[in-house]
Amino acid sequence: MNAATEALELTVKGALRLGQTGRVLAGTGVGWLLGDRPPTPQLARRTFERLGATYIKLGQFIASSPSMFPDDWVEEFQHCLDRTTPLPWKTVRRALQEELGKKLESEFLWVDPEPLAAASIAQVHAARLKTGEDVVLKVRKPGVEKVIRTDLNLLHLVAKVIERVTPGAAHASLAAIVEEIQGSMMEECDFVREAANIEAFRQYLDETLNDLAVAPRVYPELSTARVLTMERFFGASLTDPVALKRCTDDPEGLLVTALNTWFGSLMHCRTFHADLHAGNLMALRDGRIGFIDFGIVGRIREETWKAMFALADGLPRGDFKVVAEGLAVMGATKEGVDTAALAADLEALFRRLELAPGAAAQPVDRGGGYAARGDDDWGAVYPEEAPDDDDLNRALMDLVRVGRRHGIRFPREFTLLVKQFLYFDRYIRMLAPGMALFGDDRLTGLPGPG
Repeated sequence: MNAATEALELTVKGALRLGQTGRVLAGTGVGWLLGDRPPTPQLARRTFERLGATYIKLGQFIASSPSMFPDDWVEEFQHCLDRTTPLPWKTVRRALQEELGKKLESEFLWVDPEPLAAASIAQVHAARLKTGEDVVLKVRKPGVEKVIRTDLNLLHLVAKVIERVTPGAAHASLAAIVEEIQGSMMEECDFVREAANIEAFRQYLDETLNDLAVAPRVYPELSTARVLTMERFFGASLTDPVALKRCTDDPEGLLVTALNTWFGSLMHCRTFHADLHAGNLMALRDGRIGFIDFGIVGRIREETWKAMFALADGLPRGDFKVVAEGLAVMGATKEGVDTAALAADLEALFRRLELAPGAAAQPVDRGGGYAARGDDDWGAVYPEEAPDDDDLNRALMDLVRVGRRHGIRFPREFTLLVKQFLYFDRYIRMLAPGMALFGDDRLTGLPGPG
């Protein structure tokens, strides 16, 4: 395809996408005029889900960025669903043939037409190579990247116009937020980059002689920017107590390994796994801990390092002045933060969350909320929206709210880090209620200041 033909195709597809967007927005407007008037965040979330991939990912970005968006929007978009109707097998097969060519027939014994999982950007299929290895194929949905580019270019234009015509809007940096979202989404669409993230993590495990944790092997000769072929893991989610017993008789030790592995990666890797929900940490049948899905990663700037060290140093000792000083340096938006007052508020928050010294965590009653599917394998879909997910998100918003009160705006990568800490805190409450997230002698992966 020459450049002129490609440009024409992009223009036509862009126009069609704008037409689709217009119809959805018109439908929302008509519904509002006819009396369907839920709170604005709920109306926006419903509309985003109807608009598809870009806006679903935008909703998830809002949900994971309490430092950038109002609390009611962050809370509402926790419910933004990224479960979509699977593409027909013939569409997926066509995409695989376009990307892998003759290798689809020569290298694969079979590919399961039924997906293990389907989301807005990609879906996952089980397969087996002719050499006998079980693998999964993560296939990017055809055309999704062009849709995302079209949508975000439009949003960027709208943000620029709003900044120009609305007093004070430029201070909110709307266009810059859209640019950050675009960068994040384009990374998630690029499976070459995801493969590099996985390989970096695997190299870190090799260099640190860590044979208790594993990330899936990537098959580069069977992977492209649109298709990622990976080793298939068999095991159980950390939040599935029944299936977990079939994988390990020491869930606490497995959790210690997971914590030390992830903490250590913060120092040794350029990026960190930023989506450690229950579906992305697996207890494997051989007793190891498996890390999967490296599509969402974070990068740590120097100020964020300092704040994290302050948290890791001050929290176990109950020295909230150290914590407050570290956080103030990282995200202060005004001079003269009252660190004593900030320390008092932080202490009250962390004690309420039972993360401060002397506040022992209690086991969480799951009420049978999780059940394994089939063989408890890589693609098993475990419910993520368990009741205590809301508690986790509220805790993160509470921390952001404390910061705002004292003139501190936390960068997104810091809130991503804290969210992973809160995920681990949940697993501790379930599997090792006597363990402290910071300060336990077994947790050696997190380096100290200096």
